[in-house]
Amino acid sequence: MSRGDTGAPGAPGSATPPLPPFTHDTAGTPAAAWDAYAATGAALHWTRDGTADGPPLRRVVVLAAHPDDETLGAGGLIHLAHRLGLEVSVLVATAGEGSHPGSPTHTPARLAVRRAAELRDAAALLAPGAAPPRLLELPDGGVADHHETLVVRVVEVVGDGRDTLLVATWRHDGHPDHEAVGRAAATVAARTGARLLEHPVWAWHWGTPGDLPADRVRLPLDGTARAAKAAAVAAHRSQVAPLSGAPGDEVLLGEDLLAHVARDGEVLLPGAPHDRALDDLHRSVADPWGVDRRFYERRKRALLLAALPRERFRRAAELGCSTGALAADLAARCDELHALDASPAALAAARERLADAPGVTVHEARLPGDWPTALPADAGLDLVVVSEVGYFLSPLALERLVAEVAARLTDDGTVVLAHWRHPVTGWPLDGAAVHATFVRDLARPVLATWRDRDVELLVLAADEVAPPPDGGERRQGRG
Repeated sequence: MSRGDTGAPGAPGSATPPLPPFTHDTAGTPAAAWDAYAATGAALHWTRDGTADGPPLRRVVVLAAHPDDETLGAGGLIHLAHRLGLEVSVLVATAGEGSHPGSPTHTPARLAVRRAAELRDAAALLAPGAAPPRLLELPDGGVADHHETLVVRVVEVVGDGRDTLLVATWRHDGHPDHEAVGRAAATVAARTGARLLEHPVWAWHWGTPGDLPADRVRLPLDGTARAAKAAAVAAHRSQVAPLSGAPGDEVLLGEDLLAHVARDGEVLLPGAPHDRALDDLHRSVADPWGVDRRFYERRKRALLLAALPRERFRRAAELGCSTGALAADLAARCDELHALDASPAALAAARERLADAPGVTVHEARLPGDWPTALPADAGLDLVVVSEVGYFLSPLALERLVAEVAARLTDDGTVVLAHWRHPVTGWPLDGAAVHATFVRDLARPVLATWRDRDVELLVLAADEVAPPPDGGERRQGRG
């Protein structure tokens, strides 16, 4: 817990209405008021082969705002996951140095050291022998100001998240740090493909059952798990006992608060992955990639157009068209061109740019699953262009996109890939990984490549698609 935790629901990003401010030393909603809610809900079943409801799991990553949040909301889950042999990683955004801002005995720096030690002790009780928890060293009370930094750090840990359960504080919990961690986890889940569950901490205190989602799962805790969780809570000594008898050093986790977490099960809320980074970028910057001014962008488009193996295509799609600069060039080579992007802000610019381009239709679509109805699977695309967008998908979503492209590609269809060759920060994929996935899964030979310091282009198509060497009839051998 952190004194920075005091506040009221209704902070930015919260779905709950503003309520009167609350503090750690007020009684809040009694635990008994939550009994029926906490005892019901779909059970989250763990089995010895390391699977839960859903795909098989290999690991669990728990993201907390402050030391003790991981124990209060997911201590039993950490213990059970470790007991089943799953890899468990605990990441804590801050050291909780703001828990006692008026302390006459502990400076924030001293509190940070003490709470970090308590976190290690608690984690060792929950998951003996597991990797120690990692403090991400963001400022207590200021996590929301470091959203992208937090996302980058967690993505580095999760990577390909298809076999990962990501657990974080509820993004509407009523405290800005808790909510910021929840929003960051939703972004990480979108970028990595991890399964996301959220848990309340402060909401037990200020809310009532009508304030939390009806859709929830319950993880039953046996006696061993409950004992491990209770011991871990006690290990956070700076929160469950006074620092001293002086004013400002009082207990933060009193009996009323601890009653909410001393149950025989933990309540977890299914979380929806959500990543607005690219749309926010397009809203804040008219030309975020510099497509109209950077030589790299102009040169890349020229290389891509020169690499097209035919002069003209019947029906084409550009996946991730952004503001439509490449689509404007492709339109001259296509009878029908569909430009797709997930960002409404980018599409507004694309529609303006492409308003007079013949045969071009602009669609809002979040791929791989959100193909526009104008492009049914049997429509047949003889050109698909994927430029600078593949690494903004999770690894699993990229594989599904390749399968969707394969289902829509004609027998003589061509796929052209173009991606930046430098590291991509904040997403688990890079250009090389995107191209390797297409080459592995598309079952189209590599017809042509271009690779330099900055960009790689691949053309995937059957040999018969390439024009004859002289652009006309194939020459007969001399003799």
